Amino acid sequence: MTIGDLIRLLSDGNFHSGQQLGEHLGVSRAAVWKQLKKLEALGIPMETVKGQGYRLAQPLELLDGSQIVSALSRQARRQLVQLFVEETLPSTNAYLRERFEQGAGHGEVCLVEQQSAGRGRRGRVWTTPWGRTLMFSVGWRFETGVAALEGLSLAIGVVVAQVLERHGARALLKWPNDVLLASPGGEWGKLAGILVEISGDAAGPCEAVVGVGINVDLPAEFRIGFDQPVAAVHDQAPGLTRNILAVELLERLLPLMAEFEHQGFGYWQEEWNARHAFAGHQVDILRGNERETGIAESVDAAGNLWVRQGDLRRRLVGGEVSVRGRS
Repeated sequence: MTIGDLIRLLSDGNFHSGQQLGEHLGVSRAAVWKQLKKLEALGIPMETVKGQGYRLAQPLELLDGSQIVSALSRQARRQLVQLFVEETLPSTNAYLRERFEQGAGHGEVCLVEQQSAGRGRRGRVWTTPWGRTLMFSVGWRFETGVAALEGLSLAIGVVVAQVLERHGARALLKWPNDVLLASPGGEWGKLAGILVEISGDAAGPCEAVVGVGINVDLPAEFRIGFDQPVAAVHDQAPGLTRNILAVELLERLLPLMAEFEHQGFGYWQEEWNARHAFAGHQVDILRGNERETGIAESVDAAGNLWVRQGDLRRRLVGGEVSVRGRS
C-alpha cells in the first residue's frame, strides 16, 4: 500500500471506515491508521466523522503517467524515451543525474508528487506540499558542448509562460530562471523556478538535466515565511489540472530540447524580452554578500541581462548574480 493508493480511495468524496480501507487495500486497520497519520504529517487535510470514517477535505489529483503519455502527440512520444512518476524523491534532478551515470537519462522525464530535498538556484531550498505542485526534470544529451546551451533556462521559462497564458494566466519572466504571476493590480508572486544542471565537455558531448517546479494549488500555510511573494497556477487558472499542465509542457519542452543546440537562445530572445518583468525598472544586483542597484534593460542573444548603472551599461551572466525587483 502506498500513500497514492490511499488517496485514490479517499478522493471519491465518500467516507470510508478503517475496516473498509483495509479490505480495499489488503492491509490491517493498524496499517491504514499509520498511513492516515502520514497524510496528516504531509499536510493533506482530512475529515473524520465518528461512525462514518475518513475522507479528504479537498480532492487531490494524483499524477498519472499513462494518462500523460497517451495525451502527447506522436512527435513528442517519439522524443520521450521514458517517463517516471514517483511519490517522493529527494530531487528529480538528482534522480536523472543518476540515470545518466547508469548510461541512460537522455529523453527521460521524472515527475514527483513531493521533493524532500529539492533545490533552487544557488543551492536554495525549494519546499513543496505533497501533490499540489508540478515538479519534474527532463534529461537530454547534447553534442555541441556547454557553450551552445547558453540561455536554455530562459527559453524554458518562455515555454512555461506561453502554456500558462493559454489558460488565462498573466505570466512574467524574472531573469534568469523564475516565472512570476502578475495580478491586475500590478503585484506579482513567484510561480515557478527552473534549474539547469550541465555536465560534460565545454566543446563536445554534454548532459543537461532541466528541473522545473511550478506551484499549482498552494495552501495558505505554504505561502508564509518566504523572502518574496509566491503565487500558484490556480490563482488565475483554477481549472488547469496538473496532468494537463504536464502534457502541455512536455509537448513544448521535448521539441525545445531536441532543437535548442541548433536554434540557440536567439530564437527565444524576443519572446523572453516581451515578458521581462523588470524591464526599465530599478533592480537589486546580488553577488554573494554584495548588493548593487541598476536599471534592468533587455537580455541578449546569449541570455545575458544588460543593466544600466549611471552612464555605464553592464552585462550580467546568469551564473554570477541574482537580480531582485524593487518595490
